[in-house]
Amino acid sequence: MASGAAGETGDVAGLAALIARAAGDLGRAGDGSPRALPPVERWNPPFCGDLDMEIRADGTWTYLGTPIDRQPLVRLFSTVLRRDEDGRTYLVTPAEKVGIRVADAHFIAVEVTRTGRAGEPVLTFRTQLGDVVEAGPDHPLRFTVEGPQAQLKPYLLVRGRLEALVSRAVAYDLAEWFETVEIDGRAMIALRSAGAVFPVMPASDLAADGG
Repeated sequence: MASGAAGETGDVAGLAALIARAAGDLGRAGDGSPRALPPVERWNPPFCGDLDMEIRADGTWTYLGTPIDRQPLVRLFSTVLRRDEDGRTYLVTPAEKVGIRVADAHFIAVEVTRTGRAGEPVLTFRTQLGDVVEAGPDHPLRFTVEGPQAQLKPYLLVRGRLEALVSRAVAYDLAEWFETVEIDGRAMIALRSAGAVFPVMPASDLAADGG
């Protein structure tokens, strides 16, 4: 394990116990409703080193190069994730902050539903860890084009600076709802959700690709 945190927690189970003690019972409240997430943005503990822990591009969490198979443990870790202004991602408790690696995004959006509200479409996403996020002004979508095949990659802001990569299957669903709008005098392919408009690409780029 890494320096600092290694000596204090011993192993990944020790870190999980520390997080559970710091965050309290992260299961369900007495009435069955989810408990609030720990207020990691308000915590300012000392940096205690890096863990050999990674969130792979497909959303798999690993420790010492081995996938963490216990999903409750992964969900527990995800509740204390924080991405700071330095661009790095940490697991944060009131007592310590340890760095981890993220290959692409912190979550994978694996499902989307489209409903309506006050005449506006609303896109609601679910991540592989059970987070439910409504795209809108507070949770924007952004789009990048990467790789030799010019693959379109949508990202959704989940909380803080943490993002979910929209899975390819879900991205195909989004493509069904693309529309052309004018933004700053330019025709753009865009998505709407909860009153917000998210530009995808110039309409001329889609036409050039034969879309």
